[in-house]
Amino acid sequence: MNRPWYRWVGLTLSLAITPAITSAADPPCDKYLPTEQPRCIEIWKGLNKEDGPVIAQFGLDQQKRREEGKINAQQHLAENMTFIKQATEKRIERLKERMAKE
Repeated sequence: MNRPWYRWVGLTLSLAITPAITSAADPPCDKYLPTEQPRCIEIWKGLNKEDGPVIAQFGLDQQKRREEGKINAQQHLAENMTFIKQATEKRIERLKERMAKE
């Protein structure tokens, strides 16, 4: 089987699912006043789009390392969870900064 084909399918599915997940998960905006929430959601979606290529590259790099035997499934999952947590925390900080400017 052709491994790059599987990577392409995985990446495509990840990118297709990510907007649905991020638009459904807008809790960072819940703490703002109802009048501020539309702007917050707009900024949050923009931040997710900005970080999309970095997240996708991380996923591709992880998959490559896994296929090369440099990490096992458990390490892969642990590193992914750490990356997701840190990336989300950074986006939330940037959201706070941008909301404070307005």
